[in-house]
Amino acid sequence: MSTLPLLIEPKELAAQLPLANTLIIDQSKLDTYLQHHIPGAIHLDFKRLQLGQKPTPGALPSLDDLNALFSELGLTPDTHVIAYDDEGGGWAGRLIWALDMIGHSQYSYVNGGIHAWLKDGLTTEAGENQPVASQFKIQSLQHDFALTKDEIIERIGKPDFAIWDARSAQEYSGEKVISARGGHIPGAVNYEWTRGMDAENGLRIQNLDEFRELLKAMGIDENKEIATHCQTHHRSGYTYLVGKILGLNIKAYAGSWSEWGNDESTPVNTGEQP
Repeated sequence: MSTLPLLIEPKELAAQLPLANTLIIDQSKLDTYLQHHIPGAIHLDFKRLQLGQKPTPGALPSLDDLNALFSELGLTPDTHVIAYDDEGGGWAGRLIWALDMIGHSQYSYVNGGIHAWLKDGLTTEAGENQPVASQFKIQSLQHDFALTKDEIIERIGKPDFAIWDARSAQEYSGEKVISARGGHIPGAVNYEWTRGMDAENGLRIQNLDEFRELLKAMGIDENKEIATHCQTHHRSGYTYLVGKILGLNIKAYAGSWSEWGNDESTPVNTGEQP
């Protein structure tokens, strides 16, 4: 059993490589991966963890497709997955959510991903590593890590429930409209995902104690069940990851605004207030 923490610093990981029974998954752009990646990392195209179909393009693919993908990657029940990307954690966080959904709880995130790795001057590889396939079998999806549209509608207004909207302020207010309707879920609070990254420190997550207090002031704390979403559950992959690192009861709304904003029956608020 691995003892790697959920959030691992690049230098901490580099000092331990190579690691046995570990799968390092890079979700950077392919050109970036081919140019430089963490030694031993394999590449995963983020599109392969998306359903890509309306009304919920951000939902997970079918169980058959997930079994095929994780078998191709070489996942086993005992494998420790180390996730990172080139954008500060959105795709890596979504991968960690997918692992939660398939019942695989052994994983870590490299703080800041490849940007922090390079900033720290650590050794990289070029080219492509090929995974060693396995026969991975998902028994069933673990729905404790997600909320559906109907489940959110049932919870709106309850004091023990909060919604973290990871989209831009313009999308949240309704000024920028991507779906049929703009705005936000009633009661949702907005903290745009990239604000949580330290651009001066390799896109590492901002100071965790300060992040926790900021979220608490917004009504997002350990006493609540928290739904997080964006447009297609990409940006909210990052907020899901941060929530897990902070020990929050966070769940993904994978349908996100793509589903909510295109359903004429769902309640919508506009403006800057929840």
